[in-house]
Amino acid sequence: MRHGLFFSRWTFLPPYGLDCSIMKRTADLPRHPPPVVGFSDCYVGGFVDGFHTHDRGQLSVFQAGTVTVNTQTGSFVLGPGQGMWIPANTLHEATCRTDLVFQVIYVDPSLIGADLACKMFDVSSLMRGLVDEIIAMRFDFTMDERMSAIARLLVDEIGRAPRIAERVLFPMDHRLRRVCEAIIAQPGDCHDIDHWAREAGMARRTFTRLFQVEMGMGFAAWRRRVRVIEAASRIAAGQSIAEVAFDLGYENAGSFSTMFHRTFGVAPSTLRFGSAPLSRP
Repeated sequence: MRHGLFFSRWTFLPPYGLDCSIMKRTADLPRHPPPVVGFSDCYVGGFVDGFHTHDRGQLSVFQAGTVTVNTQTGSFVLGPGQGMWIPANTLHEATCRTDLVFQVIYVDPSLIGADLACKMFDVSSLMRGLVDEIIAMRFDFTMDERMSAIARLLVDEIGRAPRIAERVLFPMDHRLRRVCEAIIAQPGDCHDIDHWAREAGMARRTFTRLFQVEMGMGFAAWRRRVRVIEAASRIAAGQSIAEVAFDLGYENAGSFSTMFHRTFGVAPSTLRFGSAPLSRP
């Protein structure tokens, strides 16, 4: 298993008593670890872990900070109290938007059902307890009857956790994907659809038609969704609503708040760490 972020050496003061001066590496795990194994860790804001895979399924539980996780088919923004399941051998990357404190559990594929797909969800109190128990056992333990039951229950909890909606889908067409990746990198960009059609090397009509076919929504609707998901992450991290609205290309905070409410069904002022998650599709 590989995880590029483990090689950083910057420090910050984490809220969970973790020493972030030396981040952990999966290379530090035993050569033949138990079927479930995990640890707690923290990363410094700004670090990017490029696309990579693991030979085990990965459960990440985020305790503080925000992170963007990209797969080949979507982009997820996660904050405290949320978790993400990434199946084995799934190509993904992570960008720490702020200082990040989290737990990670690696699960052997033999314990996982074939239909346990990549998803983001709210972490239940039961799941937190199971994760804590596995991490407390460190790296070297026997999968006795008790630990086997814990592992099975954890996998079941992951499967039962309702998927939540803070995800942006990517198109399969490489020209459209190039445009989408550019917009996600700069969500406040205000270039019009003609500009992006040219960037994709298409006529406007071809661009709009193909985008609708691949994404199930128009280009403008997709870009609005990118912006409100970006906004949710920034507001949760402490930025003011007015600052976020301006940065993301809105003329004023009122028009931004209207769009945010239309998308998620709540006002942006309700979104702070510890608040109810956004769950509308």
